[in-house]
Amino acid sequence: MAPRPVKTLRPVVRCPTFKYNIKQRLGRGFTLEELKSAGMTKAFAQTIGISVDHRRRNHSVESLQLNSQRLKEYKSKLILFPLNAKKPRKGDSGPEDLKKAQQFVGRIAPYTK
Repeated sequence: MAPRPVKTLRPVVRCPTFKYNIKQRLGRGFTLEELKSAGMTKAFAQTIGISVDHRRRNHSVESLQLNSQRLKEYKSKLILFPLNAKKPRKGDSGPEDLKKAQQFVGRIAPYTK
């Protein structure tokens, strides 16, 4: 794969204690349930620059929906280069997408507060 992302995509989580629970920040990685609702596996997610945390759990439906929507948005903007140009696989991008591809510089999918 051509230039890999420098930073990985991370989920939006709430701070743990009662005092700071109103604040949101970027977490360590997406849960397996969030990945499943977005339609991808753990191994595939790690290859395209998505952080995965197998220990994290979803406590609320709202955070599950927010992070799965975040994953779907990232996946829709992603351009995957085929390993073999002569035999592209199912999830690879087409030739017209490959021509307009540029290396992204900056924060990947920043969240709005």
